[in-house]
Amino acid sequence: MTFDYDLFVIGAGPGGLAAAKKAASYGVRVAIAEREALGGTCVNRGCVPKKLIVCAADFALHNKMAYSYGWSDCPTYFDWTLFIKSVYKHVDSINESYFQQLQKAGIEIIPERASFIDAHTISVGERKVTADKILIAVGGQPLKPNIPGIEYAITSREMFQLPYLPKRLAIIGGGYIGVEFASMMHAFGCQVTLIEKEKMILSGFDDDIRSNVQQALSKRPIKLFTNTTVQKIKYSEECLLLTINSQSREIVAADTILVAAGYTPNTKNLGLENAHVELGEHGAIKVDEESRTNQENIFAVGDCTSRIQLSPVAKAEGIAFANTVFGNKPQKLNYDYVPSAVFCRPEAASVGMTEAKAREKFGESVKCYYSEFQPLFYQLTEKDKQASIKLVVNGDSEEVLGAHMVGENAADIIQSLGVAIRKGITKQDLDETIGIHPTAGEEFFSLN
Repeated sequence: MTFDYDLFVIGAGPGGLAAAKKAASYGVRVAIAEREALGGTCVNRGCVPKKLIVCAADFALHNKMAYSYGWSDCPTYFDWTLFIKSVYKHVDSINESYFQQLQKAGIEIIPERASFIDAHTISVGERKVTADKILIAVGGQPLKPNIPGIEYAITSREMFQLPYLPKRLAIIGGGYIGVEFASMMHAFGCQVTLIEKEKMILSGFDDDIRSNVQQALSKRPIKLFTNTTVQKIKYSEECLLLTINSQSREIVAADTILVAAGYTPNTKNLGLENAHVELGEHGAIKVDEESRTNQENIFAVGDCTSRIQLSPVAKAEGIAFANTVFGNKPQKLNYDYVPSAVFCRPEAASVGMTEAKAREKFGESVKCYYSEFQPLFYQLTEKDKQASIKLVVNGDSEEVLGAHMVGENAADIIQSLGVAIRKGITKQDLDETIGIHPTAGEEFFSLN
């Protein structure tokens, strides 16, 4: 059978873009369908604009400490509208760069919604096209819990479109998105309340990391309610009112409510039933180690599957798929040492096993090395800012199983350590390494 394309990609986020470009480099005919801006959630309403907001918020935090470094104290004003225009000007430049890259690679870009007619046929706009292989890379979408009045809340998607900064912001969910927005919006002067259903924020991270970030946010002060759920949201003329199930059944008033309760796979309305593609829990597409679905010619990568929901992971999955299917270079990803970071202040980052996961696998042989210290930057200020580092080690082999940090430059430090840990570095290797002084990273070389 003759097909219109060798590969048709649905979704132009990190996974879809990486797969399309890599496949095209092998000389195959590729088309990619994306009904929104190129780059997906990460570029347009996630990682990139979020990190730029973090940078803007850092100016506010540093301004408060500049006097300790000899700078005169003077009033400043933050123009949110001007800033957001600059953010989206930068995002637009990335979109244009992706467009040019795809065109240069000879990839057809179809700015339409795509859905399956059968396992080899796609409806895209008013066209019907066929493809030998099809890759689904549609990502995820913010999840809104079933709470009365939830229609008055917004998601992370709308946070980047706020016309002005709210005076009072309530955040439902203490995962990395909720924590990051709590940190940056508080720096801009918003009164922030964070509501988390578990005992501690940042589920999935090492407990020491969770505890240290939670304590630091409370000191800023950001009002935290843990072991708490929202019962209902009520609209009033002056504000939004959240009823929470804390012991006193307290009412929280807010001008804006952000729901950051996780993501769900964006697999509805794709016509997957027409192609008989199997779905798992929460609508995630079932795939094997090669990202193949139950249909031999259909694959899926990124957040629409049940694997790790991170942009670099989606990109790596897309490249591995193209190498395996079109490059005759079979590649399977190792998900054991994927680093992750929370760009709050203080910053947090982890790679490898948490203490709990390590003890679950290796039992009492696990050793943990932990230290708290005050970074040099804060030693001239009145701020009591503590950084913390932690190593999780297999006591029998001395192999480092995980590294975790809260403090300045945590993401960059942990990312670099990730390479060494993936290669099987031992605690002795770290002990014998000479660090750069004075830095926060050198503390990993003197843990006792």
